[in-house]
Amino acid sequence: MKQSITLGKVTKFMGLGFLSTLKSLFTGKLEKEDFINFLRKIVVPIASILLFIGLWHLGAKSLYNREADFKIEKALKDQGPAAAEAMRECIASGDISCQPNTLPSPGQVWGSYKSLLRDHNIISADKAAFKEKTAALNAQRIADGLAAITYTGRPSFIDQIIMSLKTVFAGFLLALIIAIPIGIFIGLSPTLKSAFNWFIQIFKPVSPVVWYLLVFMIVKTILIDSSEDSSFIISFISVGLCSMWATLVNTAMGVSSVDKDYINVAKVLKLGTFQKIFKVILPSSLPLIFTGLKITLSVAWMVLIAIELLAQSPGLGLFVWEEFQNGANDSNSKIIVAMFVIGIIGFLLDRIMLTIQNTVSFNKNDGI
Repeated sequence: MKQSITLGKVTKFMGLGFLSTLKSLFTGKLEKEDFINFLRKIVVPIASILLFIGLWHLGAKSLYNREADFKIEKALKDQGPAAAEAMRECIASGDISCQPNTLPSPGQVWGSYKSLLRDHNIISADKAAFKEKTAALNAQRIADGLAAITYTGRPSFIDQIIMSLKTVFAGFLLALIIAIPIGIFIGLSPTLKSAFNWFIQIFKPVSPVVWYLLVFMIVKTILIDSSEDSSFIISFISVGLCSMWATLVNTAMGVSSVDKDYINVAKVLKLGTFQKIFKVILPSSLPLIFTGLKITLSVAWMVLIAIELLAQSPGLGLFVWEEFQNGANDSNSKIIVAMFVIGIIGFLLDRIMLTIQNTVSFNKNDGI
């Protein structure tokens, strides 16, 4: 009996629990508790997704009809019945020039998603063709000590996603490099904690826009003689400075709350400063440190969009701003696609950090 229960748990852990639950459901062997869990974990989430899509569709349709009626009434008021009828026929025909530009429906967003993927395939083919055409010329230029000719066409939506991920990970790495060492020193020394506390409390709530402006002032001066595009450097430094505070504070808290018995054992063993830090303090502080890193990565991803918009870095932030400025009939749909992509990537980054945290932490938790 115990063996069968263990095997059942292993099966569910391996991801086969869903299939076995379906089999039990159709064969009538599903127990009441398992059935309730099946409803809660499978049926309810699917139903909520369908409800969300349904409400979204109805809301989009209502807003579409409201704007369409306004256009027709305005044409009637300004130009007369003939113009109003012409506007009604134009809207009914689906002509892009007269369509209401409001909240897109789920179908329109899905169409824009497929359009962005097609656009990516076209741009990727153009890049491959360009690389093939310039391969021999670039080889000769490099041999002559000249810079290679690079592709300067517009980036695709996928390229902009990749650029945003590069920026956020570079900013996260910068935050880690700055915050953890400072947090360790602050946690070890009450004097340093008092010295840095005012700095942390003042600069922690500063807006991403202000951090961007500060970084822009410094970087543009440092790279004043450089011809390279500095938007990526400005973006990832701004992201790192905006997001590092949670890691800094949590690291300091984790280090300062290490059990004094561990510190006394380190003294008895006559461990050096670095040995004490790496063998005693850091392992004991890891749960809090990773909690800070998890928050830092989430904050970095949130502030990234605004910073990319300001820095004109070719990422998701710039994509959203350009579509908003563009004002085309499918721009709203593309913005919604970007919104879902941003949310899904943020969720995945959070799950990755939670998995790493649970791997290195003594206290396992499911997270919310």
